[in-house]
Amino acid sequence: MKSYPLIKNNITREDLDQVIKYLNNDDPILTNGPKCAEFEYAWSNWLGVKYSVFVSSGSAANLLSMAVLKIKNPNGGEVIVPPLTWISDIATVIQNGFTPVFCDINPKTLGMNTSEVISKITNKTVAVFLTHIQGFNGLDEKLISELNKKNIPLIEDVCESHGATYDGKKLGSIGYMSNFSFYYAHHMSTIEGGMVCTNDKNTYEQLRMLRSHGMVRESNCDDTKLDYYKKFPDLNPDFIFAYAGYNLRNTEIGAIIGLNQLLRLDDMVEQRTKNQELFLALINKDNFQTDFLIEGSSNYAFNLILKNKDNILFDKLEENLKASGIEYRKGSAGGGNQLRQPYLKKSFPKLDPTDYPFTEHVHFYGMYIGNFPSLTEVQIREICTVINNCITN
Repeated sequence: MKSYPLIKNNITREDLDQVIKYLNNDDPILTNGPKCAEFEYAWSNWLGVKYSVFVSSGSAANLLSMAVLKIKNPNGGEVIVPPLTWISDIATVIQNGFTPVFCDINPKTLGMNTSEVISKITNKTVAVFLTHIQGFNGLDEKLISELNKKNIPLIEDVCESHGATYDGKKLGSIGYMSNFSFYYAHHMSTIEGGMVCTNDKNTYEQLRMLRSHGMVRESNCDDTKLDYYKKFPDLNPDFIFAYAGYNLRNTEIGAIIGLNQLLRLDDMVEQRTKNQELFLALINKDNFQTDFLIEGSSNYAFNLILKNKDNILFDKLEENLKASGIEYRKGSAGGGNQLRQPYLKKSFPKLDPTDYPFTEHVHFYGMYIGNFPSLTEVQIREICTVINNCITN
C-alpha cells in the first residue's frame, strides 16, 4: 500500500553537510552565538522587519511575545484570540495573566472573523493575537485600520504560514510583533526552533533579555546596560536580571540549518502554492469547501472540510483515507475547537464551544492532509481520487 504522510523530512543532505563543515572547525561554538545572530539578520532581511530573535520553538516565540505584552500591561487585560489555533497561542495568554476573549473564524481564511474581532474590542483589550492558519492570510484592511485607530497592538502568529503575504507584505511584518515556528513539519525547519520579530527597538531589547533569563548583558543597547549598572552598583554587571525571564535560546547548529534552508524557502513556498491550487481544482466542489481566499497564501497543508454536516460522508472519508495510507489530522489546526480542551474547560467553564459555529464545523467535519514540496502531481491526483471516491462509493 502506498503511503502519503503529513510531511517528509525537509532537512536535506546539503543542510547536514553545512553542519558537519562547521563541526570540523577547531573548537566550534555550539550554544547561541554568531551563527544565531547571522540567522536572525538574514531572517529579518527576508521578512522585511528590523529585528528578529531566534528561540527554541514557535511556542517559545508565543511565550516571549506575551511576556513583553505583560511588561507593557502589568495589570493584565484582555487578549482577543481564535478558538481554532495551536494551544500555545491561548496558553501563553493565560500564563501571563491575561484573559482570552474568543472570536469565531472566517471559513474562507480559517482566521478570525474581522467584524467579530472589532465587536469584542473593549477598554480592557490590550492586544489582538491573530493566527494565520495553515498558510492563509487572516488580515484585511478593515481590521488593520481599526486596530491602528484604537492603538491596539496586533500580534501575528505565522507559525504555519511562512512566506504568505497581505497587500504585498509578508505576514509577520505587519503587526507589532510576530511569531514563527521552525518545527520539523513546517515550511522550513531548524529541527526545533522559532523566531520573534518586531520593528520596535525597545521590544527587541526586552525579547533578547527575556530569552536569556532576563539578563541585562543580553541587551544590544549600551545605554540600557549602563542605566542598569548605575541603578544597581552592588550587583555584578554580568548578572543583573531585569526581568523574571526564561532560557529559550537556540543553538548554532539550528542556525546553520536555518540559514541554508532560508536560501530555498521561496521556492518551497511556490511549490506548496502550486500543489494547493491543483488540490482545490481536483476535489469535489459539491461536497468539499474550495472557496478559500488563497491570494497571498503559502499553503501548509490541504484542508478538507465538508460543506455540510454529514456524519456518514465524514466517516466514509476517514475510512478511505486510512485504507489508502493517507495520513490526516481531524479538526484542522490544533485539533479543532480549543474550547473543547480540558485546560480551557477547567479555567473557563462558562465558555460554550457551540457559540463558535464555524470553528465547531471544522472541529467535527474538517481535517488536513499533507502538502510538501516533494509531493508530485501524480500523488496529488491519487489523493484526490481517494477523496472523491468516498462520495461515489
